[in-house]
Amino acid sequence: MVVAARERTAQIQRSSYTKYLPAIYADSDFMGRFLMIFESVLGPIENVVNNLAYYFDPDVTPEELLPWLASWVNVALDDSWPVERRRALVRSAVQLFRWRGTRRGLSEYLRVYTGVEPEITEEFGGFPLGEASRLGLNTVLGTGANNVFTVTIRTEDPDSISRQQVKAIIEAEKPAHTAYRLNIVGLDD
Repeated sequence: MVVAARERTAQIQRSSYTKYLPAIYADSDFMGRFLMIFESVLGPIENVVNNLAYYFDPDVTPEELLPWLASWVNVALDDSWPVERRRALVRSAVQLFRWRGTRRGLSEYLRVYTGVEPEITEEFGGFPLGEASRLGLNTVLGTGANNVFTVTIRTEDPDSISRQQVKAIIEAEKPAHTAYRLNIVGLDD
């Protein structure tokens, strides 16, 4: 029984690195225990390297690494947001950059930030183009209208959305030649 206990203890304390050694060293108890020193140091590093892909996935990366991952795609995260919203913003960053400067891009960015689909109304001036519109007959182009649009965000709690942050998002995402109006209102308004 004492021999069996000693063999079990030796097996527990033997390094898995011995499988990489020539057979003459792999069978040595001393070498198995000696390599445990290196395995205890390198084991955690191997674990990180083996799972490295997970650190680049915003859905599973540790919460502490989200700001670092966001910096890779040039997205500023608000620490007051729930972690799910921060992950969604980092996940959609590439798609948002693809649509930057467009109505779709601005709408998606604001949806991710506020959790609500914004209403974006473009004001063209002159007559709106519709099915019955005929250029030169009842519609004119280039009336000198300012390129203005209105963003309306309807939410249950308008005070929960930072007006300054929404303005910063719109300023960063809108085309340079445009102006805008922002309305953050309750659902009943």
